[in-house]
Amino acid sequence: MLFRFCLYGFLKNQRYFEPFFMLALLAHGLNFFEIGLLYACRSLTLNVLEIPSGVIADQWGRRASMIGSFAAYIISFLMFAFVDQFAWLMLAMVLYGVGDSFRTGTHKAMIFQWLKNQGRADERTQVYGFTRSWSQYGSAVSALIAAAFVIASGDYRSVFLAATLPYFLNIVNFLGYPADVDGAGGNRQKDKQRESSQGGSSSRLSAIPGAVWQLLGSTLLTIRHAWQHRQLRGLIVQSMAWEGVFAAIKDYLQPALLAVVLLTLGTSQQLSVNSNANADVPAVTQTKLSLDAASGASAGVVLTISLTYTALFLLSGWASRSAHKWVSRAGSHARASQRLWWASIGLYVVLGLSDLLSWTLLVVCAFVLLAILENVWRPILISRFDDHAAAHLGATILSIESQWQRLATLIVAPLVGWSIDTIARNGGPGHLWPIGVIGALAGLAAIPLNSSK
Repeated sequence: MLFRFCLYGFLKNQRYFEPFFMLALLAHGLNFFEIGLLYACRSLTLNVLEIPSGVIADQWGRRASMIGSFAAYIISFLMFAFVDQFAWLMLAMVLYGVGDSFRTGTHKAMIFQWLKNQGRADERTQVYGFTRSWSQYGSAVSALIAAAFVIASGDYRSVFLAATLPYFLNIVNFLGYPADVDGAGGNRQKDKQRESSQGGSSSRLSAIPGAVWQLLGSTLLTIRHAWQHRQLRGLIVQSMAWEGVFAAIKDYLQPALLAVVLLTLGTSQQLSVNSNANADVPAVTQTKLSLDAASGASAGVVLTISLTYTALFLLSGWASRSAHKWVSRAGSHARASQRLWWASIGLYVVLGLSDLLSWTLLVVCAFVLLAILENVWRPILISRFDDHAAAHLGATILSIESQWQRLATLIVAPLVGWSIDTIARNGGPGHLWPIGVIGALAGLAAIPLNSSK
């Protein structure tokens, strides 16, 4: 099963569009605020579906939930590949959010369920970090493949289309998961299906209202359990401050990288300005790469971004596998989290000051180091949730955590985009320093909630 878990992570991260996602949206003529709205749309979808999807996974089968998730992803990728209008891009983001909502928390719960069944629950941090590292290795490989697609095809859409194949293969992978990772709910659902099949279609229909009320009741009980538990409540708020903010700002590495490449290679003349772009926003937001394979400058930009992401994902994979070592050295999960918090605050300060001083390379380094720390933080946080949450509520608690995390992203993403566009219009120094301010303030607010238990 470890092989299947790692294969899941590897295939899941074959998102060939990821290193160029924000640049692709900028190429559509969007500004940072509009991009922030797209990110907020995905987060809103998650906020609506996150808790019900976790309850559905716990009660009706986690494998079926994962298959439905990846089907939604595939439809979303096809839309990104073939549509241009902002409204259709919003719908694609909604479907992306549907996929995320039925995936987040569910697969982690399947891993933890398998470990408990095997009597290896004390290996949570090590095993989850190991499987997460394969996700990052998958991202590293995908970044190189993405560069080849973009240069060869001359079209960002090719990477969205190509991403549908590994996601279909992951659906095949889920079909090989054993039934016992579905949890008790999956077994109860099988019993219900067996009974309803004997009673005919009328029995199946009559069971729907009861299932709906059971779903709502389970959701409310889980929310109450989470918020009455001081440690769980503190962990949820920390997740909002760390991961909610990081999800909103991480893709700004791409325009920062683009700026570094332009300054280093002096290729600004190789960029074509989008005539539909807003003249008041930064120059980097008005440009789109010429993706002609014959253009050496464009190929250089694409390869530089791709290689940077490859290195980032490899380092992130190493960080995930080393998360348990951070805990061992710190002496506890809480102390390890405390050290990570102070490190992240320092990096956000460096990012903001470097942007104000036009030290763009340091801005890129800060983004990269924040991404690496994220992959140390996540396995530690998940293990802390598993320590405090009731076993039968595993997927639902993690879904609640993801929902509140996305609520933070829903607020922060448009705010960051609006701030960057506003600074550019007013001619202020730097463009990305609001990211540093927001990240540092969030960290300072979250540190007091880091319980020693």
